[in-house]
Amino acid sequence: MKAVLLAAGKGTRLRPLTDSVPKCLIPIGGEPMLTIWLRLLKKHGIEEVLINTHYHAERVDDFLASDDSGVKVKAVYEEELLGSAGTVLANRDFFRDEKDFFIIYADNLTNMNITKMAKFHRCNNKKGLLTMGLHRATNPQACGIAGTDKDGLITSFVEKPEHPESNLANAGVYVAGQEIFDYIPQRKGVVDLGFDLLPILVNKMYGYEIEEYLLDIGTLDNYERANKEWSNE
Repeated sequence: MKAVLLAAGKGTRLRPLTDSVPKCLIPIGGEPMLTIWLRLLKKHGIEEVLINTHYHAERVDDFLASDDSGVKVKAVYEEELLGSAGTVLANRDFFRDEKDFFIIYADNLTNMNITKMAKFHRCNNKKGLLTMGLHRATNPQACGIAGTDKDGLITSFVEKPEHPESNLANAGVYVAGQEIFDYIPQRKGVVDLGFDLLPILVNKMYGYEIEEYLLDIGTLDNYERANKEWSNE
């Protein structure tokens, strides 16, 4: 099984930390985020990963040149950002031989059981389109919020809703099948998962609630919180 780690963002809300370091390499507990992710993926048997780069791409290249995680990593530079869904579509050939694969935002910090999520996807998502990792958000207005039925089918999804119907938030971790490529809008410019793809998959995708630790390292407050809370155990 393969994965894509979406790591090209500029991390503007984390400045000045990201003035010279890409967001995916900021340290948590003394380790770069990419180290934490590659170790977790290796632990769960994912040994081939694609990483998209853009902002401070040379720093990511230097990191990968000395990486000893045992994961085979392919870095793909985007001269202009394609957006999360655009990156997946542009690298379709990387996943050609995979029945399903992970799509992961590299700025999320977690010790989740990815094997368990993959099994959930294969057992519950008969159409094989997409399983979205979900977590309970304390500030749902700032997240993509899903509504689900008793079987976990996602019956609604709104990005950053003014009046959220639940606190089940998009965790930025997905398992997708090959059929997903038929739904990604094929157009020039930025194509985003949250705004452009997920809303059209309502009633076609399932939600998997992540019970383990998960935190979006997207703000300075969350970065400070992560360094207080995170344990490598």
